[in-house]
Amino acid sequence: MNFTLSNKPVSEIKADCLVVALPEKGTWPASTTQVDEELGGLITALHKSGDATGKNATTTFVPLTGQPWGRLLVVGTGPDKDRTAANYRKVLLAVAGQVKDGPSKHVVLAVADTPVTGTEASSSEAAKLNLIGRILEDQSYRFSGFKSEKLPTRKLSKVTVVSSGTGRALKDAFNLGLATGRGMNLTKDLGNTPPNVCHPTWLAEQAEKLSKDHDVIKTEVLDEKQMKKLGMHSLLSVSAGSAQPAKLIVMEYRGGKSDEKPYVLVGKGITFDTGGISLKPGEAMDEMKYDMGGAAAVFGAMQTIAETKPKMNVVAVIAAAENMPSGTATRPGDIVTSMSGQTIEILNTDAEGRLVLCDALTYVKKYDPEVVVDMATLTGACIIALGSHATGLFSNNDALANDLLAAGERAGDRAWRLPIWDEYQSQLDSNFADMQNIGGRPAGSITAACFLSRFTKDYRWAHLDIAGTAWNSGKAKGSTGRPVPLLVDYLMSNVGK
Repeated sequence: MNFTLSNKPVSEIKADCLVVALPEKGTWPASTTQVDEELGGLITALHKSGDATGKNATTTFVPLTGQPWGRLLVVGTGPDKDRTAANYRKVLLAVAGQVKDGPSKHVVLAVADTPVTGTEASSSEAAKLNLIGRILEDQSYRFSGFKSEKLPTRKLSKVTVVSSGTGRALKDAFNLGLATGRGMNLTKDLGNTPPNVCHPTWLAEQAEKLSKDHDVIKTEVLDEKQMKKLGMHSLLSVSAGSAQPAKLIVMEYRGGKSDEKPYVLVGKGITFDTGGISLKPGEAMDEMKYDMGGAAAVFGAMQTIAETKPKMNVVAVIAAAENMPSGTATRPGDIVTSMSGQTIEILNTDAEGRLVLCDALTYVKKYDPEVVVDMATLTGACIIALGSHATGLFSNNDALANDLLAAGERAGDRAWRLPIWDEYQSQLDSNFADMQNIGGRPAGSITAACFLSRFTKDYRWAHLDIAGTAWNSGKAKGSTGRPVPLLVDYLMSNVGK
């Protein structure tokens, strides 16, 4: 689909459909007033009659004749005082839902001059254009590669977004939004791919494809022999029961100065999680193909970085394995030695994400990182604590935690910080090894993060538990593309620092 930015007067842009914003209460945007005048007071009449109430995210279609536009879509934006960035996102989602599968080939979107409350970072025109671009790409997503009957081709092929100008700052904001949406869609593609296709070797091939498509990305893949030589026995204990070999996937982007420390992203890439010998219940086990959601998000963020080419250095490390039961699988009670030299008593083979991550977190010390952010569908306890709305955030550095929280707020991809106080560490005490891999039912997300913290003492680190946010269940089952918006916002806010 073709997305463009234009500062022409709305009346000069011919299209099948024009979208304008209508407040429930407050000052009309200039674009809406202009269109109302062009249409002889039509929007005013719709508002007075109640056919277009202006309530947030409501939509009204009106066919037109003798105008530059074939139809008009009026979207309500609520009262001025209540138009937060979150409510503005609902407006854009409502518009995308109406036009993406509609009869229009060309849609003009004149909603960027709608005022939004909040900080400059979330209410400026650049911020709104960034969000518009992201939602347009995100909402155009479809996954149909495994259906025998292909979905019909959408009629919509062009969207023109009206802005006050087309200078570099506005263009860059819009294009970053589009690139973020494409990164989210790659994340969704990887997550939705069935596990008989998406295994560690296939995931490594996708990394090699990313570097082939974008020459600014350099990819290296470590096999089990190389990992064994490095002492990654914790990671390898997870793949021990599978016919699919584990892979450690490394992608490097070097857009900054050679002496600048890289921002490191680490993703959990369990391409299918049966629980191993500690077998999961059968119900909804199919959703365990999403246990590589952290890895998928790293891919999405790296694609966005590759497209936008910021002046910074970013390294991505993905620990990819399949957790299966077999005669060679790791047993509860086994003890393994991690790459760090610390020993781990494995009491539950279904707590495997931390076992692959701990070796990856030790491996990344070689990069002398500026910060390390790992992301993982790590604990069901995080879903109990936060539901599907917020990602769980843990960190050994307050400034890093605050920066990530702020990025999530700006991007509408929110996180909530939970503690990793020393008082929780004793739950990981083992009679036979340096630690055990579970801490019991109380504070399950926290003790999982405490486990990881034992491998991150040499750098600033944050852990994102995305178990509740990486995918949707039920009728809307599918990958969400989160936390790509949070990651991109965070990384871009640090360009040049």
